[in-house]
Amino acid sequence: MTDYFHLQMERDALLSMSSLGLAHLGDSVYEVMVRSWLCLQGKTRPKDLHRATVKYVAAPAQAAAVERLLPLLTEEETDVLRRGRNTAPHSVPKAATRGEYQSATGLEALFGWLYLQGRTDRLNELFAVLMDGQQ
Repeated sequence: MTDYFHLQMERDALLSMSSLGLAHLGDSVYEVMVRSWLCLQGKTRPKDLHRATVKYVAAPAQAAAVERLLPLLTEEETDVLRRGRNTAPHSVPKAATRGEYQSATGLEALFGWLYLQGRTDRLNELFAVLMDGQQ
């Protein structure tokens, strides 16, 4: 049986996966991390949780997060992020610019890529940088 919480996908298989596929998964990985962080911060009312979640997972916030992470990324991680960012979106949400949306897609691709490798320590390390000083 496959353990979907502890994946360790081979590098070659990851390289053949589309950036949008990585971003699709990474979007949910990032959101689960944000939701977990919010609950651990004591946010418990559904209305508060939803608003706070949207604040962190919206494309403009994710684009700002990319700027904080770039200096900390390895060359390979930067390549994954760049590949995701350079993927042409089919549509852009009203609340974001095209550039913000593309940067957010890059961040999501990176989080999906790390998750599929089972690199949860690195995910936690990068996420901690993003949430440091947040409230």
